[in-house]
Amino acid sequence: MNRQRRLWLVRHARPLVESGICYGASDLEADLQDTQRAALELADVLPHAARLFMSGLRRAQQLAHAIHALRPDLAAPVCDPRLNEMDFGRFELARWDGIAQAEFDAWTADFHSYRFGGRESVGEMLDRVRPALIEAIQGGGMDDVWVTHAGVIRAACLLNACPAARPSASEWPREAPAFGGWTQIEFNAHG
Repeated sequence: MNRQRRLWLVRHARPLVESGICYGASDLEADLQDTQRAALELADVLPHAARLFMSGLRRAQQLAHAIHALRPDLAAPVCDPRLNEMDFGRFELARWDGIAQAEFDAWTADFHSYRFGGRESVGEMLDRVRPALIEAIQGGGMDDVWVTHAGVIRAACLLNACPAARPSASEWPREAPAFGGWTQIEFNAHG
């Protein structure tokens, strides 16, 4: 017998950072009121006994712990650094409009492999998200919840559609949930 299982891809609440700042792997806190709002909304819709995973960054951990406090039937959150946002290296906490256009051009030209900021490429991020997604697809009969970041959500959705994806800039998913929002990937579970 097959039933639908879901991977809930939840984006952290609004981070405490000025608009226009690049903050991928920077370990920022999230707004507490926005975190609580998102946790209350998720507590109403998450299925019983789902497994809860969170990135290693505070803004995601805050929301994961807030959800668990409201829904103790969910498994305690497990930290998985593979769910961390992309690391923009020397551009972390820089203004986006202060980064040289040549950097954006180089990234667009070699979107998969170029290390924008010198630290991590899109391909390297896909390589760390891919095994986590495979584990979610193959894992048990329960739904999984990832409290993570926009880049990881985009990567998971892309990899679900095309596991060997090597996207160009034009193929990278544009849409991601709003802060505190979510999307789902459905799988067939056997049981």
